[in-house]
Formats: sequence, C-alpha cells, structure tokens
Amino acid sequence: MIMIFQLLDLVLSVVFFIMIAHIIMSWLLNFGVLNYNQPIVAQLWTGLNRLLEPVYEPIRRFLPDTRPLDLAPLVAFVAVIALRDIILPG
Repeated sequence: MIMIFQLLDLVLSVVFFIMIAHIIMSWLLNFGVLNYNQPIVAQLWTGLNRLLEPVYEPIRRFLPDTRPLDLAPLVAFVAVIALRDIILPG
C-alpha cells in the first residue's frame, strides 16, 4: 500500500513541476523575454500545452468565464498541492 502512495506522490510531483515550468514559461512569453518565433520555444510551449490541456479543460467547464485571465492553471495547481499534502502529509 505504501508503494502505491509513493507512486502517486511521484506522479503528482512530476505534474507539479510540469505545471511550474508551464507557468514560468507563460510569464516569460507574456513579458517578451521569450519569443514564439524561436523553434525550441515554440516546441516547448506546444508540448507543455498538450500535456496540460487535458487537466485544464475539465476545470474550465466549471469556472466562470474570466476572459483575459485563465484561472484553470491556478485551480489545478492548488489541487495538485492539496492532493500531495493529503497523500503524504509528513
């Protein structure tokens, strides 16, 4: 049973760091530090979006439409942190 909890914690930790990378990259793109026209930046951004859209899409259905501000990543991020704390509180 402990091995299942450790495996779930590992999966949630990986999702946590992917979400951190996505959040930081979105800030860098919005502030003009990174450029969409660079091939590696475009590939990274597309890959992160493909990984995280299945997580964000169900959350967007329940949230109100706040057009300029997407709250789905914030809700998903808080949910991942909460799940990690519930699974392994120590």
